[in-house]
Amino acid sequence: MKTLAIASLLLMTATSHAATPTPPDVEKRAHEVRAPHGAVRQDEYYWLRDDTREDTGMLAYLEAENAYVDAVMAPLKPVEDTLYDEFVARIKQDDASVPFRDNGWWYYSRFETGKDYPVHARRKDADGLGAAEIMRLNEAADFAAEEVLLDVNAMAEGKEYFSVGVYETSPDNRVLAWADDSIGRRQYTIRFRNLGTGEVYPESIPGVSADMVWADDNRTLFYVENDPETLLTVRVRKHVLGTPVADDVVVYEETDDSFYMGLSRTRDDRFICIGVESTVSSELRCTPAAAPGEFAVLAPRERDVEYEADHYDGRWVILTNAPDADGGKAPNYRIVTAPTAATSRAEWTSWIAHRDDVLLEGFELFEGFTAISERSNALERIRLLKADGEEYVAADEPAYSMGLSINAEPDTPWLRYGYTSMTTPATTYELNVATGERRLLKQQPVIGYDPSKYVTDRTWATARDGTRIPVSLVYRKGFQKDGTAPLLQYAYGSYGMSMDPGYSLTTTSLLDRGMVYAIAHIRGGMEMGRKWYDDGKLRNKVNTFTDFIDVTDHLVAGGWAAEDRVAAYGGSAGGLLMGAISNMAPEKYRLILSQVPFVDVVTTMLDRSIPLTTNEYDEWGNPERAGDYAYMATYSPYDNLEAKAYPAMFIGTGLWDSQVQYWEPAKYVARLRDLNTSDAPVLFRTNMDAGHGGKSGRFRRYRELAEMYAFMLDQLAVGPADAPAK
Repeated sequence: MKTLAIASLLLMTATSHAATPTPPDVEKRAHEVRAPHGAVRQDEYYWLRDDTREDTGMLAYLEAENAYVDAVMAPLKPVEDTLYDEFVARIKQDDASVPFRDNGWWYYSRFETGKDYPVHARRKDADGLGAAEIMRLNEAADFAAEEVLLDVNAMAEGKEYFSVGVYETSPDNRVLAWADDSIGRRQYTIRFRNLGTGEVYPESIPGVSADMVWADDNRTLFYVENDPETLLTVRVRKHVLGTPVADDVVVYEETDDSFYMGLSRTRDDRFICIGVESTVSSELRCTPAAAPGEFAVLAPRERDVEYEADHYDGRWVILTNAPDADGGKAPNYRIVTAPTAATSRAEWTSWIAHRDDVLLEGFELFEGFTAISERSNALERIRLLKADGEEYVAADEPAYSMGLSINAEPDTPWLRYGYTSMTTPATTYELNVATGERRLLKQQPVIGYDPSKYVTDRTWATARDGTRIPVSLVYRKGFQKDGTAPLLQYAYGSYGMSMDPGYSLTTTSLLDRGMVYAIAHIRGGMEMGRKWYDDGKLRNKVNTFTDFIDVTDHLVAGGWAAEDRVAAYGGSAGGLLMGAISNMAPEKYRLILSQVPFVDVVTTMLDRSIPLTTNEYDEWGNPERAGDYAYMATYSPYDNLEAKAYPAMFIGTGLWDSQVQYWEPAKYVARLRDLNTSDAPVLFRTNMDAGHGGKSGRFRRYRELAEMYAFMLDQLAVGPADAPAK
């Protein structure tokens, strides 16, 4: 039986970085994983799972892996430090967000030089005081008239991890409620403060999601309670300030554990709504905000029917994939309206028809016009519907990302939207829909960055089944498409989440070293419509993986990259993608970068106690069914590891991750070490104080990325900035 060689590894790490470090070796323990239909799998590293995070053997293994990373990375520490310094040097440290006006106040967040966390603040609205004026005051560090809501730096002091998930002021602007998490497991605690006196109220509400809504009485707060084990959102309760939390009344309980739950207020502030949704179904129930009572269902849930709704100007406006009155399907969604008292789909009236070539993604209701977010040909657009017709918000580049920004007030002709591309930092505009005037409110300041030095491009790869896959690229001007460049290829490809091209200040450091960066818009997202998603999930999931590999082949064949200098990067469900391509085509990648990877698909989806399992059966399948089990087993990365040469890897996780539990990558790495026949290093870094999103704070995450990128640059033989690659 194997033993854990921890002491020798730690001693070697401490005494000499000159010696070649030896990776950890952890013992195997026989364990069978049985499915209800009788299938049995062997999982020799199952014992590494510990829900309490206290098992000494498991913790020692993770620490040994961290020590191994330290030893391997020691010679690359100067590169890591250089990258980190470059990342941080581009950040304007005393920056602030664009203020938005709501209920008589201007709200914004700002950072102070050298500090990791934001200060959330507001200023009272006054005659002549607008967003531009407030931004000038913030730029001048004139905070005399500012009211600080939350100084997260002070709140996080002494804590390894801290996050404020959400904060809401009461309708009369006098009480602040916020939800914070000091572990990283996304189990929040709600707290309250009187904004007039500064008094923090004694009551706190633990074990909740980052979701809350005030009622109009300024005393009643609705919130969502989580299951302590699965972390599923299970109940909506209401709390009345000054009363015991133990007396909080349940106003709704969701009994179907395939549904998520959230809270919202409608655009006109008339209703408080509870929204529940699964992968393929949704339901909304609402109650008057002025006198909350029974939450009435807008339309009963129905499998394969999704909808989201908002209320304004005396009617419901609803985005839905429900078929029309003639039975016409609407996979790319359509928009309907309904009277305020509607309780079923029979009362819905068609407004914006379904189109096969346009995906409707959302809308915002204004007095006098409606803004619709849509997607066509893998690009985002904003369509404006006005009394005198319709028009599109103009884009400035051929490949870009555009979306609605915070538009808190409906009674304005000004629409705020965000714009970015792989060469253009995040930009906030506002457009006067009546006159056509456009104002630049703010562009993300990137110190020392010159966009004219970089080029963004788009190409289309042909998948093995003939499907055309869009690919967004960025590189430094002067790049020659001669097949010698190092390439970092990124993708996600799950949950219908589209990975749109946007600016990254960290990617700039790669481009300056001669690298090409590519985003593969593979199936499983919704870049090309709902069918794009459906063709990359359940029994079509393998399309996600083969699309990524086919994009790699296209880029290498087209001269975008050298065939032996390709790195692949993905996280979470994108980490599943990384594990799959490592098994399917390891020879095509010099390096795999995988963060918080979902690599133990079958075992996880068989366990209903694990967060995110039951409400994802319609994404991956339910392995309690023999057919789903068999298909998932064909691609699950942990189950398909075999004796062959794997590329170099850098794999990261968080001990307190609630989305993808730490033991998935831990088991994966342990088994990979047994089977891998190559000498390429495999590094496994566990953040012992964080969850799915990594360390909290704006600077610490750049240190983690700098370490991973330093490893990548070394593996790809990439030279220093502004120098040609080796």
